[in-house]
Amino acid sequence: MPKLAPAPQPPIASGPAESADHLLRRLEWTVLRRLDGLLQGDYRTLLRGTGMDLADLREYQYHDDVRHIDWNVTARLQQPHVRVFTEDREMSAWFLLDLSPSMDFGSSEQRKRHVLTDFVAVLARLLTRHGNRVGALLYGSGVDAALPARGGRDHVLHLLHTLRSRPEAPSAGPTRLHELLESAAKLVRRRSTLFVVSDFITEAGWEAPLGQLAQRHEVVAVRLLDPLELELPDLGLIPILDAETGEQLLVDTHDAGFRKRFARIAAQREADLRQSLASAGVDTLELSTDDDLAGAIMRFTDLRKQRSRLCGALAASSRLPAHLARAG
Repeated sequence: MPKLAPAPQPPIASGPAESADHLLRRLEWTVLRRLDGLLQGDYRTLLRGTGMDLADLREYQYHDDVRHIDWNVTARLQQPHVRVFTEDREMSAWFLLDLSPSMDFGSSEQRKRHVLTDFVAVLARLLTRHGNRVGALLYGSGVDAALPARGGRDHVLHLLHTLRSRPEAPSAGPTRLHELLESAAKLVRRRSTLFVVSDFITEAGWEAPLGQLAQRHEVVAVRLLDPLELELPDLGLIPILDAETGEQLLVDTHDAGFRKRFARIAAQREADLRQSLASAGVDTLELSTDDDLAGAIMRFTDLRKQRSRLCGALAASSRLPAHLARAG
């Protein structure tokens, strides 16, 4: 699908820049308080599989996390075995942030870049409050900044100030997300949770680096989107902007056939993208510019819990004799 961002009017001028401290305080009051009540301390669902050192192996037991099954040992011993970990005092999370031109698009006052900043603020503060560290890699027209993983509220404020003080990225050709992923593979050596925050409007070739990261780290793809990228309303003759190259053209959205073709191409791209993310072995959190951030995070954590319980039940049933498994 062409990397086009519908632009029926010039970008909405933003008001006075909200300071990093004010932004964090606002989100602590409006979003983090809700998450504290909803998660009930179960924030580790967002960091499954990190901050652990391998300590031992033992036979699989019901309710064990199926992700900890050691398949090599299981195949050798013909009995499911899981890896037992000792927990580190600290866990590290890294935000791999796509800040390319297409992230500045939004069909209302809320742009994808704003959603990215709010998500990073909430997750970074949620993690650092529990003694964990967060770092970030920033991509504009290339990987141009790296913030080391550190803890504390001041570090979160520094990260937010870095994001909010960045100018909009100039249109300088297509995004090469694989460069961000390959840089992360070189920089982040210790097993961590990686949040890849992007709209995935990018050149091909990112799938393999993402899959390689997922083999070493816990990777979550945070996919940002805007409703206008999926379906065009009937607005008559409007300019369409390629946010990556700056090319503009006029299209007639009053043409029902054009709108249907646009929606069909967008739906196919959605299906292809979701398949690529699943094939890479990563979990995906989708955030729309019209979404509720706390609600989206809760839907994501609930999905991870349900899948973990289901996988555990399936793994447990596989240990039963065949006639009992069929009976269940």
